[in-house]
Amino acid sequence: MTKKSSKVELIKEESGNLRGDLATQLHNGQNYFDKNAIQILKFHGIYQQDDRDLRRIKGRDKEWSFMIRSRIPGGGLTATQYLAHDRLADTYANGTIRLTTRQTIQFHGVVRGDLSSTLRELHDEMIIALGACGDIVRNVMCCPAPAGSRTDHVIQEYAQKLSDHLLPRSKAYYEIWIDGEKAGSSQQNDPEHEPLYGKNYLPRKFKIGIAWPGDNCVDVFTHDIGLVATINDHDELQGFTILVGGGMGMNHKKKETFPRLADPLAWVPHEEVIDVVTHIVAIQRDYGDRENRKHARFKYLIDEWGIPKFKKELEDRLGYRLAPPLDLGDMRPELHLGWNRQADGRWYLGISVENGRIKDTPEIRLKTGLREIIRRFGTDVRLTPNQDILLTNISEEDQHAIEQMIREHNIPHDYTLSNARRYSMACPALPTCGLAVAESERVFPGIIRELEQVLEELGLDKEVITFRMTGCPNGCARPYVADIGFVGHSMNKYDIFIGGDPAGRRLNSLYRGLVPLEELVETVKTLLVQYQNERYEGEKFGDYVARVNLVDETNQISEAGS
Repeated sequence: MTKKSSKVELIKEESGNLRGDLATQLHNGQNYFDKNAIQILKFHGIYQQDDRDLRRIKGRDKEWSFMIRSRIPGGGLTATQYLAHDRLADTYANGTIRLTTRQTIQFHGVVRGDLSSTLRELHDEMIIALGACGDIVRNVMCCPAPAGSRTDHVIQEYAQKLSDHLLPRSKAYYEIWIDGEKAGSSQQNDPEHEPLYGKNYLPRKFKIGIAWPGDNCVDVFTHDIGLVATINDHDELQGFTILVGGGMGMNHKKKETFPRLADPLAWVPHEEVIDVVTHIVAIQRDYGDRENRKHARFKYLIDEWGIPKFKKELEDRLGYRLAPPLDLGDMRPELHLGWNRQADGRWYLGISVENGRIKDTPEIRLKTGLREIIRRFGTDVRLTPNQDILLTNISEEDQHAIEQMIREHNIPHDYTLSNARRYSMACPALPTCGLAVAESERVFPGIIRELEQVLEELGLDKEVITFRMTGCPNGCARPYVADIGFVGHSMNKYDIFIGGDPAGRRLNSLYRGLVPLEELVETVKTLLVQYQNERYEGEKFGDYVARVNLVDETNQISEAGS
């Protein structure tokens, strides 16, 4: 460890393999953890949060609660596992289930005294939160759809294999939250070997996504490592094209930070992919920036080294040469909504969940409806990268009854929703996310409904134009590849980014900064009118923006690595 390493690096090194003094603080009578402990909590899938709404209402300095995030490789859950999340949301959290853009589930509003109970009851259903956050490889994503190929399940199996292989080896999570037998033991008394992560783990979070050929529902170019499967004419998995160096986060005040799309690196046979991925992660472990956390993501290493230097380092470690990457061809932003046939002849139903929030409202009883359908028919569940949910393994004879239950609970089918709503995404932001500087999830439905009216008036309602909103520049809803992204800059003010690609292969660029919330729709309407008047036949919005150069070059965020 160098003298210039950040404070967080010291906290990790002295944590005793992710223990710290969590066990002691858990029982000290307080309702919060100190600043050092909250860094270690993240590795356990827990964020300490301050509810700013309740703070104002109650007149307190802080109103502490916790967010717990499950680790769900590929977004796959059994019926029993989903129902456990549904029950725990009511028992310990705020009564809602929050689907994330990384195919996981978040509980919000858990008080400190209920952390252990929540995690133990998840563990009883073979679900963990370990590694859902923190400076390690996080939830491994993959295309969730059992969409008609015998190879679908193989892709999902690789997500699980990679997730298992890249989990920390520390037993701290189980000691502190599950059985308690060794809680409080020190690193000296109970040393553990982390063959990949070492004492300091990674410099920052690390994300991996697996895409199906031609289907970029996972936004594969936005990951630290993206894997695009290669399938032969016999429907057999051959290998993966590996992409490296993607990432969404940036900082408004630091020009050296930027979103970046991943570059093609190599093609590898499927038997070698776990070993190759492990070595890529190890290079980031050894060379990633541990001094400046704003500059610590893998994308900055790739951007500074370039692909030739990185590939040589990787091949030196592997001891063999890698094949060149394959041409990925066209890729589509599939949502996998509606009724679809599975490879085994059964069906799956994709249900749109606005901004990923599963809850009951007076109009739509989504949470109750999903619970009753899954409980009655035992459907398995797949969570999607667009914050939606798939009910899978449905027999044909059950379709009519499920349709009836959908109507009874007033759950909208995807074909009743506009493209603007179906393709939209927002992060949770205020009141609980500590990074949020502006609203996102709570105001975005109103923004989308106004934009729906604008698009209909202009005759653009059938176009696929992606809208995404975040409450800060860290990019959890992947706004920088959207056609139009709203990124929180300060309270009630947003930067507008335009010109991305729904298929995820082009970054957008800054169009206007510090636009007040109430002016977002009108600002975008001006753009849409111009697009409607000047576009070529069949031209997509992002392609139009790129062609006519609507973005001033002084504002533009360029495609890093290009």
